Amino acid sequence: MFADKKVVVVMPAFNAAETLQKTYDEVMAQDIVDQVIVVDDASHDDTVAIARTLPNTIVHVHPHNQGYGANQKTCYKLALQAGGDIIIMVHPDYQYTPKLIPAMASMIGHGLYHCVLASRILGGYALKGGMPAWKYIANRFLTFAENIMTGAKLSEYHSGYRAFSRALLQKLPLENNSDDFVFDNQMLVQILWSGCQIAEVSCPTKYFAEASSINFQRSVKYGLGCLTTALKYRLARMNIIQSKLFPR
Repeated sequence: MFADKKVVVVMPAFNAAETLQKTYDEVMAQDIVDQVIVVDDASHDDTVAIARTLPNTIVHVHPHNQGYGANQKTCYKLALQAGGDIIIMVHPDYQYTPKLIPAMASMIGHGLYHCVLASRILGGYALKGGMPAWKYIANRFLTFAENIMTGAKLSEYHSGYRAFSRALLQKLPLENNSDDFVFDNQMLVQILWSGCQIAEVSCPTKYFAEASSINFQRSVKYGLGCLTTALKYRLARMNIIQSKLFPR
């Protein structure tokens, strides 16, 4: 619990057997997490078997691979059903340190923000932490373009480490979003559309063999999806189009 609010950590998992236990152990070491939810998207390794050995953990398995966005939709639905007041997404590949959970939860729990991102860019250590140069350049370009079109001033839109309030998740039209990787980006732009301010904390960057990553081809598809989402936001703000992503 944090400030009498239930803290739920959700982990969208796919082939995370090598890092799941380590991530879970560090999550629970933070002493404020009440519940962990692991949603497995039809992994080919022992992710599910390991998840089922973890105490105080709800394990949900998709019968077939539905995509990263669909995995998150299930995560947030289960977190709300479990009574979560502060819901934090942590990838089980251990790329993001769970040690930031208390800081992110406090910003939500004290009512300062409804959304907090752990930014790999804030602080300027992304490249030193191992982020590939091409990913860094793409991240900076996309973030610049998206900030222009949305009017926000985020350091990045592409972090997979996020905290949300229950109230925010309940009002976002997440089912209208993609089931693929661009879900992450659509969700953030929907939060901006709702009028909520997004906070950021600096997060150390860790890249290693076991950390999940999408290939170049899917990265290009993701980047185009991000730009399309931001453009739709701008056009919807100008009342030129209507979009199911941004209901009025």
